[in-house]
Amino acid sequence: MLGLRGIPDVQGGIERHVEALAPLLVEHGFDVEVLGRAPYLPQKEVSTWRGVTVKPLWAPKRKNTETILHTGLGVLYAAWKRPDILHIHAVGPALLTPLARLFGLKVTVTHHGYDYDRDKWSNFAKAILRAGESGGMRFSQLRIAVSAEIARTMQQRFNVPVHFLPNGVTVGFRPTRTDTIDRFGLEKRRYIMLAARLVPEKRQLDLIAGYAAMAEKGGFKLAIVGGSEHPDAYEKEVMARAAATPGVVATGFQSGEALAQLFANAALFVLPSSHEGMPIALLEALGNGLPVLASDIVANKELKLPEGDYFPLGDIEALAEALQRKLAVPFSEEDAERQIERVKRDYGWSVVADRTAALYRALLSGRPAGVLAESGDGQKA
Repeated sequence: MLGLRGIPDVQGGIERHVEALAPLLVEHGFDVEVLGRAPYLPQKEVSTWRGVTVKPLWAPKRKNTETILHTGLGVLYAAWKRPDILHIHAVGPALLTPLARLFGLKVTVTHHGYDYDRDKWSNFAKAILRAGESGGMRFSQLRIAVSAEIARTMQQRFNVPVHFLPNGVTVGFRPTRTDTIDRFGLEKRRYIMLAARLVPEKRQLDLIAGYAAMAEKGGFKLAIVGGSEHPDAYEKEVMARAAATPGVVATGFQSGEALAQLFANAALFVLPSSHEGMPIALLEALGNGLPVLASDIVANKELKLPEGDYFPLGDIEALAEALQRKLAVPFSEEDAERQIERVKRDYGWSVVADRTAALYRALLSGRPAGVLAESGDGQKA
């Protein structure tokens, strides 16, 4: 697997996707190797995590060049290593799909979202990302999209079959400790939460403004969870606004037990973003039984939540009113348990892994992508 910063406990939606999916593919009998970017991995040598081989490869820690240079090195490594499948994640890394095919590799590409719609990229970078989308869809042998809307759009745009496999959620781990929320001065069921990288499309500034505009906060705080790999003006503005707004707590990047505690004890999860592929953090909140509030963009609405769980993107007044309305409803443990069961049934990672493994086996067998094998082990991915 190639195209991500690495696993485990590396910030990012694609990183969370692979961290959950790869060990389950090992259970299906595949040998899985993740090619990570050395600056983001604590170990500098090859390691094994939950049966997955993690290989650090050199990458410059620079926003505009690290992805393409690391992916190029990863394709060369794969050409030497000869895996049965090279699975490239995201449209930027997919730019090098034609090169991988020239080396005779079987390539799977997962489309995680329209990265060229992100606010941070220049027009030139957006053009490169669109070229990556085109290269990935046209030249890969197996195409996966994390949302039904992306799958439909890619099929229409490129006239190729694209399989919809959503992001999943891990359900079941319920931490009992509270040292993390205690450390940040938070109380159980007395804080609003957003967990996301500090990038403009996640709209942390909208949420801080909406929280500040609430007529009555009722003692609820706001936890902004997440950091930035490349500190910039946006991160500085978020941190400054958080510090200047009473009741707002900026926790920085959190993972593992600490992040689980924050999810498990929140009163409300809010995702005000302007761009998503399939919102994995929103799924995690639902998988923790949390009430949620999300912007009304297509990717968020694909989860088909009740209308009252959405607000108009960028409308601070509507966001403030929605926050007030959602917090006025007492948290119900019974409702939370029912929601967790629904999410487990519809978005459990085990279901996503089963379907991914079946697609892999169909690709390796040479059968049409719609004909899925029921068994077969021992391949490398």
